[in-house]
Amino acid sequence: MTAQPAEEHIVKSIFFHLMPYPELPPDFPEQHRSVWVDIDPKLYDPTVGHQTYNTYLDQLEFAATCGFDAVGINEHHSNGYGLMPSPNIIAAALSRNCPDTNIVVLGDSVALYNPPLRVAEEIAMLDGITGGRMIAGFPVGSPMDTIYAYGQNPATLRERYHEGVDLIRQAWTTDEVFSFNGNYSKLRYVNVWPRPVQQPHPPIWIPGGGSVDTWDWCAAEDLVYCYLSYFGYKAGLRTMQGFWKKVQELGKQTNPFQGGFAQFIAVADTEAEAWDLYREPAEYFFNTCLHVYAGYADPPGYKTPNTVRAGVEGMVERVAREATARREASAADAAKAGSAKPSYGSKKLTFEAMVEKGYIILGNPTQVTEQVHELATTMNVGHLMVFSHFGNMDPELVKMNTEMYATQVMPEVAGLFEDEYEDRWWPKGDQQLAPVGSRVQ
Repeated sequence: MTAQPAEEHIVKSIFFHLMPYPELPPDFPEQHRSVWVDIDPKLYDPTVGHQTYNTYLDQLEFAATCGFDAVGINEHHSNGYGLMPSPNIIAAALSRNCPDTNIVVLGDSVALYNPPLRVAEEIAMLDGITGGRMIAGFPVGSPMDTIYAYGQNPATLRERYHEGVDLIRQAWTTDEVFSFNGNYSKLRYVNVWPRPVQQPHPPIWIPGGGSVDTWDWCAAEDLVYCYLSYFGYKAGLRTMQGFWKKVQELGKQTNPFQGGFAQFIAVADTEAEAWDLYREPAEYFFNTCLHVYAGYADPPGYKTPNTVRAGVEGMVERVAREATARREASAADAAKAGSAKPSYGSKKLTFEAMVEKGYIILGNPTQVTEQVHELATTMNVGHLMVFSHFGNMDPELVKMNTEMYATQVMPEVAGLFEDEYEDRWWPKGDQQLAPVGSRVQ
């Protein structure tokens, strides 16, 4: 299949990739405490890593040829859940081989850069290479990445983060050399060269896991709030409703393009075939890639006081809580059976439960279309981050899932919200430059 310019859709579909390590041992949850932070370095095989990176890049590039509106990537550290400590490196690799597709970096963990000016430079550089096709995402970062892997102080993490985002925005929009005197970054000369193609700057999206203060900030600053959930649209509805309530309280329009949501998708010719094909990769992802030690999920000071008072549970916190509950149930069963063998494992989350609860949208193209339509309309989101790959999915199955969504589902939901709202958070065609020197024929 040769590359074709992505058709301009109303609802945007972004092929999002987590890049998990695909060959953790079958007994990993039983023998290892966590997939994050203290995962055993001996489990990483550089040969597998080499093959995996190139396979995943192929999948992102294939999604671009299929007509996805964008491809999306992110940042994580010290883990087997996602092998992208630097999303900008992956974006650079994609920038030349995806000449007609936007690239969503969702995103750079701003608080981990010293100074964050580096992010402003790299995104501007990528915007120059792509001719204005970048979307910049700035997450606070998971507690595993920020507090434990990178040693940040949870009490000052968010202040450091917001100062960093402020520095980046000023660096992109100020038309003269200036000084920045923050609490964490003190720069006599701020002068970003190169400048981004998009003016005043690339669209800014903020990935969130449920923080009330992130809702407030995105609503007030006119930024896209992207809820990157593992648990599907049924469980995510309350979070998105919380964000839209904040928007309404400020007297602003609830424009669906100010919202985004991530969803696992499993398409096949028949529902029965989908159940058969996607069981193994789904169980690998939810039971192995999300095997997170509860002690890493909610360090004191990481959650904001407003979020604590509101009783909102963070996404990672929920992962750890549910895993702990299953582990305790498994230990109780073992005790009844008279087994004293220590184990980190737990009762597995079943594929049937994943589908029933909406973690995974599964079925034939018509069934998947109906559920994606329900997701977009009930949650009021115009940007869909689609997980066509998850877990240890076979490359041929990824290709099938990607192509079936792009050709049979995406066109059916693209027209939602048509002529009702303007997507002000998407790269503008009149600011984009023609690709130069692409190696894609």
